[in-house]
Amino acid sequence: MSAAPSTPRASRSSHAVPTTPTGAPGNTRLAHSSVVQASPHYQTTRRHSLYGTEDRIVIDPGSHVWKVGFSGEGRPRDVFFVGPLWGLQRSSDPIEREEEDRVLEAKLQAHLRAVFHDSLLTDPKSRKVIVVEHPMLPVHVKDTLAKVLFDNLQIPAISFASSHLLALFSVGRITGLVLDCGELESTALPIYSSRPLFHKLKTTPLAGARLTSHLRALLLLFATYLPPPTSLSAAVNLPASSRSTRVPPEVLSDAVMEEIKTRCSFVGEALDTASESRMSPAGDEPMDLDLVPTDSAPSESDFSRISADRDSNMGPGSSDFSVVSRSQVIPERSNRGEHQLQALANLYMRHSTATDLHLKVTPPVSQQTGTGHGTLIIPGWIRERGSEVLFEGGDVDESSVAETILDCLLKVPVDLRKTLASSILITGGTAMLPGFIPRLHAELLRAIATSPPSSVRPPMQPGRPRPPTYDRYAVLRPLVPHFAVLNNPTPSPPTTARGSANAGKAPAFSPATMAWVGASLAGSLKTGGVEIARERWDEASGQPDPDDTMEEVGIPGHSAANVIPDWTRTPLPMGAPPANPPRPQIPEASPRAAVGA
Repeated sequence: MSAAPSTPRASRSSHAVPTTPTGAPGNTRLAHSSVVQASPHYQTTRRHSLYGTEDRIVIDPGSHVWKVGFSGEGRPRDVFFVGPLWGLQRSSDPIEREEEDRVLEAKLQAHLRAVFHDSLLTDPKSRKVIVVEHPMLPVHVKDTLAKVLFDNLQIPAISFASSHLLALFSVGRITGLVLDCGELESTALPIYSSRPLFHKLKTTPLAGARLTSHLRALLLLFATYLPPPTSLSAAVNLPASSRSTRVPPEVLSDAVMEEIKTRCSFVGEALDTASESRMSPAGDEPMDLDLVPTDSAPSESDFSRISADRDSNMGPGSSDFSVVSRSQVIPERSNRGEHQLQALANLYMRHSTATDLHLKVTPPVSQQTGTGHGTLIIPGWIRERGSEVLFEGGDVDESSVAETILDCLLKVPVDLRKTLASSILITGGTAMLPGFIPRLHAELLRAIATSPPSSVRPPMQPGRPRPPTYDRYAVLRPLVPHFAVLNNPTPSPPTTARGSANAGKAPAFSPATMAWVGASLAGSLKTGGVEIARERWDEASGQPDPDDTMEEVGIPGHSAANVIPDWTRTPLPMGAPPANPPRPQIPEASPRAAVGA
């Protein structure tokens, strides 16, 4: 009676590793019934967020895509598309701006209610929230987001944390240079010892939105569309070449462009087109399409940007990207520009090995009388070379993503450049394009190693020597052996010990979810930034008396938005203190009068 009945679990040794048979992944969990039951969503022994309220809600609100979940988890619970909630431009008219703010508040309220009630299935009144904040997030969007969370959903507390800093946390670092290539813009921010150097920030509008418009312009010019056949017999007997037409603008909807960008596109290797850069015939005048006249021919990104600007000025009835309609362009210039684009297309065709893709799309309303869907034939060179717009530099206002990193390095102090250059982290949704990170590393080295062309202008005076050519990246040339990207999937063999310790050593998190993973980690460690309680918000947003004047209503003390911390509301540091600060002069003691004098 003293012997215990032998069971498979009792017969195992305490030092033996339990083996799980193939096809029965739940045996180990069923055997340890004494362990606290965890959530069925994740195979873990930790008490999950659904059974307790100590974990925070982590929200990464982007202008197009949101990622939401609980802190302490390794991936978001839900990732969904919200559409363009805000942009880079805002109306200058106060009435229109107020209307835009009301529409934005209604959209944020609908999306945040869906986050709590549909995606996470939790009560917002018992959950603290961590919001992943982009450095260039508009202040009015940030204030509206806090207003909806506090006043409408009544959350207990909210905290904002920098997305670049959180992405660096997710890879176990506190110092590095983070490039976030998102939808609206690409932002490079240096971080040293967990302190974001916001005054050294560098941005460029070359990001996902520019890539989408560029791909749309190329598809309208060079892709082929096959409308659905009118009958089943026509689909069998009529060859496809006789039905091919130019792509209608209605076919390239936002959903179709998003699928082409995310599923069909990739980044090819860098081209050495020094001998083929001049494609215009000799004697032709430079094109005057709102561009600075240069010797080199304009690229296809210039035409896509110019066409977008021209169409936006033609009125609301025209298409945003009607590149094929050139009614406002002089015919000679139109033909010359199309010749330039065709020459550039031929160049990319010679250096592209990608195959054409056939994508089923919904036909326009005028062609929905046929059977089935239409077919969009995407050329292979567009799939591979459409992303070249992100790496085309030389523009003062629109630097390439590689130039953005180098310009950011030029702004930081000299003693930090080597440390930051060896700890570069690439995040953002656009960085998920296959081949983007290795190509960016190659472009960094190429931009530093390439010397600018020598000036051909004669000197101002015949007797004076020609001024030397300005090379803005010459001071960064000694850092070439130290450049390393933390999340580079195919790092090149490093030449220094610092580069070998950092290149490709980051965990294999998706670049788009690094900021969310860092926020999840910060929330589980209770280090999610400055926390703002709802009591403080209610105290700051107290309504003034009805008898108060209009001037009293606008007092900053009554505005709840002033409670929300933001780096743009605080004065930036003026710089390092002087090396030898002046010492305060001690006043000499006046001689005292003798006693009894």
